[in-house]
Amino acid sequence: MPRYYEDKPEDAACAGVKEDLGACLLQSRCVLQEGKSPRQCLKEGNCRALQYSFFECKRSMLDARSRFRGRKGY
Repeated sequence: MPRYYEDKPEDAACAGVKEDLGACLLQSRCVLQEGKSPRQCLKEGNCRALQYSFFECKRSMLDARSRFRGRKGY
């Protein structure tokens, strides 16, 4: 579930997706109950939709078509 940050300036591209991915990982059962690191939980497949959104946002930065269509993400 995406969050909208009004008070935070968007310095970097894909900053909102990155923060949501980090929050999702830190609140996941894998980190809280099993005590694993967020990196391990990400490799196991937690928060897959946000991981894919972050990947697409980063990929759109390199895509020349994004000049016309705009960056993906939020």
